Amino acid sequence: MNPVYFETHFRTSAPAPDWPPEFVIVTAYATTGERWTSAENEAADRRLTAELRQLRVWTARITGYSPRTGHAEPGWAADIPFDAACDLGLRYQQDAIFHVCGDALSVSHCDHRRRLVALGPYRERLRDL
Repeated sequence: MNPVYFETHFRTSAPAPDWPPEFVIVTAYATTGERWTSAENEAADRRLTAELRQLRVWTARITGYSPRTGHAEPGWAADIPFDAACDLGLRYQQDAIFHVCGDALSVSHCDHRRRLVALGPYRERLRDL
């Protein structure tokens, strides 16, 4: 698993107490190690946004970022089951998704290697805007 996932932090403007007890974090931007144009990233994000709206599930905008490099990309926190989130990630060419249960943050590959790898407390990596 790419080591950058183990250092990822998150920013959001949505108040954390309003969030469900379990959710996933998905993005549609270029997966780690790939380069897409801004237009390609934004188009993929619009498609993901539309797909999540069609599911009629709770969502909140969230940005994952590296405190070391400053790289950041917007994504979505969504109240969808883990396997459905991995399948969604695959459709958007993602290597991995994040999963939050209570205050436990995990990461998982989206493909056949899917399994939750614990990263520690979620709230320690969350910054409000």
